[in-house]
Amino acid sequence: MKMTLRWYGTGHDTVTLKQIRQIPGVTGVITTLYDTVPGEAWEMDKILAMKAEVEAAGLKVEGIESVNISDDIKTAGPKRDEHIANYITTLERLGQADIHMVCYNFMPVFDWTRTELARKRADGSTVLAYTQEAVDAINPEDMFSSIASDMNGTVMPGWEPERMAKVKELFELYKDVDDETLFANLKYFLEAIMPVCNKYDIKMAIHPDDPAWSVFGLPRIIINKENILRMMKMVDDPHNGVTFCSGSYGTNLNNDLPDMIRSLKGRVHFAHVRNLKFHSPTNFEESAHLSSDGTFDMYEIMKALYDIGFDGPIRPDHGRMIWDEVAMPGYGLYDRALGATYLNGLWEAIVKSNKK
Repeated sequence: MKMTLRWYGTGHDTVTLKQIRQIPGVTGVITTLYDTVPGEAWEMDKILAMKAEVEAAGLKVEGIESVNISDDIKTAGPKRDEHIANYITTLERLGQADIHMVCYNFMPVFDWTRTELARKRADGSTVLAYTQEAVDAINPEDMFSSIASDMNGTVMPGWEPERMAKVKELFELYKDVDDETLFANLKYFLEAIMPVCNKYDIKMAIHPDDPAWSVFGLPRIIINKENILRMMKMVDDPHNGVTFCSGSYGTNLNNDLPDMIRSLKGRVHFAHVRNLKFHSPTNFEESAHLSSDGTFDMYEIMKALYDIGFDGPIRPDHGRMIWDEVAMPGYGLYDRALGATYLNGLWEAIVKSNKK
């Protein structure tokens, strides 16, 4: 297991590589080229410059989150094959740069959905939160404006203003795309890229939909054990794997997280581990990573990863805003550093208890 932190890059992140390097046990980062456009090929010089910057800080690039999938690929649009060719070029360049894991998602329109970015908790911290009632009461075109003021001046991935300005067009684009169509388009994409993944040993780790059910009537397919096993069999290649995100799969309380992990032995290429606190099945907020602060048993989640022999990168996922920090919601330094230390402590205990 390699403990990492997500880092958005100089000029895009309030957290610095110097600060990340000082978190005990964190040896690498998961990063991206934040100013790229889905569908275009990444430039080799930019990849190498990003890698050099990280390594100069004493860290390693353990993976990319994300090489985003264009809407043409997700909807089988007119530029699908052109965009897949560019994606393959990007994967080739990442492999040549000795970067071997890519987290991505196949979610229509919204990469993730929260109805609050700064819900205040009893301890004074603020967190991302979701209520289905709020979603049901709002026009999707107004979703961005309803939360934009809580972004602390940052640009949140998947909610870029220029993309959100086209929400109406995006909904029109996906009007004839249902779950089966989305599965077929994902299969087409994966079959096209697997040869280059095998050549350069690039592990593709799909991120689950968040939340794990349809929002605004949009299709959602990476939501549960049945669907993710279907995807594994659909393109049965060891490089076709998952990002196991406890916070995303866990939005649906019917998902047995440790059982899901154990069913994916050999195909969990990356892990996001975080906790949620539920007030009802469709009203939840993000909590501290500590088991007792939320709903999930974090020990059992980490134990399941240990039991399947997981040795890939892992990161604490969204953190609370604490100690008056002002940062991208969910992506400050302090609470994620606490989360990394907590997860490392659980892992050490599990490893030692299994050696007795």
